[in-house]
Amino acid sequence: METASFLDPPNSPPNVSFALRGTHTNNFLRSVSTKEPSLTEAPCTPPHLSTATSLSINLHNYSHSQPSTPRLSFTPSKLDDLHSTYRCICSVLKKDGQILSVAASSGLVYTGSQGNTIRIWRLPEFTECGQLKTKACMVVALEVSNDRIYAAYSDCKIRVWRRTWEGVIKHVRLATIPKTGSYVQSYITGKDKMMKHIGPISSLAINVSDDILYSASLDKTVKVWRVSDFKCIETIQAHTEPINAIVVADDGVLYTASDDATVRVWRRNFCSGSRPHSLTVTLSAKYSPVKTLALTLDGGVLYGGCTDGYVHYWLKGWFSGQLQYGGALPGHTHAVMCLANVANYVVSGSADSTSRVWIREQDGQHSCIAVLQGHRGPIRCVAAFPKHDSEESTEDGCTIYTGSIDGILKVWRVINTSQNRDSSKNAREYFEFS
Repeated sequence: METASFLDPPNSPPNVSFALRGTHTNNFLRSVSTKEPSLTEAPCTPPHLSTATSLSINLHNYSHSQPSTPRLSFTPSKLDDLHSTYRCICSVLKKDGQILSVAASSGLVYTGSQGNTIRIWRLPEFTECGQLKTKACMVVALEVSNDRIYAAYSDCKIRVWRRTWEGVIKHVRLATIPKTGSYVQSYITGKDKMMKHIGPISSLAINVSDDILYSASLDKTVKVWRVSDFKCIETIQAHTEPINAIVVADDGVLYTASDDATVRVWRRNFCSGSRPHSLTVTLSAKYSPVKTLALTLDGGVLYGGCTDGYVHYWLKGWFSGQLQYGGALPGHTHAVMCLANVANYVVSGSADSTSRVWIREQDGQHSCIAVLQGHRGPIRCVAAFPKHDSEESTEDGCTIYTGSIDGILKVWRVINTSQNRDSSKNAREYFEFS
């Protein structure tokens, strides 16, 4: 096992893990009022969540009842020097509890929550157009590939649907992974390849070229599923601590992130028998557990959101092809829980209840162009898309979806421009309740 060791760039954070500062003893209550205050009228900055509250976000505790969401107030960030405008164009509150996962494909957005319903939203109007229901509750991870939707639940199983376009959108249930018969047979024979995870699933990823589904779990393993017959063909003992996120590049390289403060890089060798995935390099995340990963479309930049509040990133060398530590994006005061990348934008969601938007310049430098404030609880999932073609504006931008444990799904519009810098005034929100 090889460990990457490089000189730290000037913009790297200190090695000491970020400490949660301060506690708040108020008894917070969740608000469901439709009269949300404008961000420009909020009286104070958000208090730091206590260590106990922050830890409640961890998937270890999802099988238990969750504490009530803190009621927070916000002061808009001073972004007068940033060339962007942004606003919340929609906020939706359903009776599903905490929103834990989001995925999108072919003009549709899928959201999973504490309940047993996956909601389907149509773009760009963002209207609900369907639901996927099961007996199991708590959709902790979602992944969409071509016409198939994969959903991981708190019972450590994965449900699969196929999407059809026969005049109207339909979803047909295909399978539950692993199958009950395969699980029992493997237990009797003493084999573990076909057994389900023994800990909650934290992330899913799909290798389209090899027709493989990966599932990562807090049981410290990654299971490799063959999509053609939904059989487990390999179990990777990937980390010494729980695995929080995985992502796959177009060339088949697998990246895994863990509470052991590392990101590991795996390659698949078809000549290696029953365990073809081999570890190629281990990337250090400055002694901070890595909670989420994002990869650029060309695989040139890997981002890792950590509990120290930084988004660390690694750059792939032009000639060597090896990842080297590039630096860290500061700003969050609590753990970074989710990441998304679209074009040259990087979006992060944090336990500090805010989402940040960075733009990656041609020289590799990053600039924060927006701080999205309005959620009343930690942001658990985020998705980002290019600006819709139907929009008349010629300015560059993106549309962002954020889901929080406050149960609210928000849609944001961010535009990168050098003419309009008054971003803090575009903060009116619109709520739908059902």
